[in-house]
Amino acid sequence: MDISIIPIGSEMKKTRPYTIISPNEMNQSLNTVIIAPMTTKSKPYPTRIPINHNKKKGWIVLYQIRTIDRQRIVKVLGEVKDKDIILLKSVIKEMIVD
Repeated sequence: MDISIIPIGSEMKKTRPYTIISPNEMNQSLNTVIIAPMTTKSKPYPTRIPINHNKKKGWIVLYQIRTIDRQRIVKVLGEVKDKDIILLKSVIKEMIVD
């Protein structure tokens, strides 16, 4: 799911879109969600997932994963495509597990 949150402290500035990367089962049980920021100004790095969102090309930045309270969510912007979720899971697994 794509969302928007308000930045705090030294986080990336401006209200920007994020992708919720925590599983739905976890999101339904907890008051927190795990998110990764999205950007349009980037280069294709191995820890960034290319994505098209609202007719803009951008990236999900997986090396800036964080957990937030769901109260910080400003609004829901859309859904991530299944093919993007598969790639996202693969990169996270390679980045953290393997």
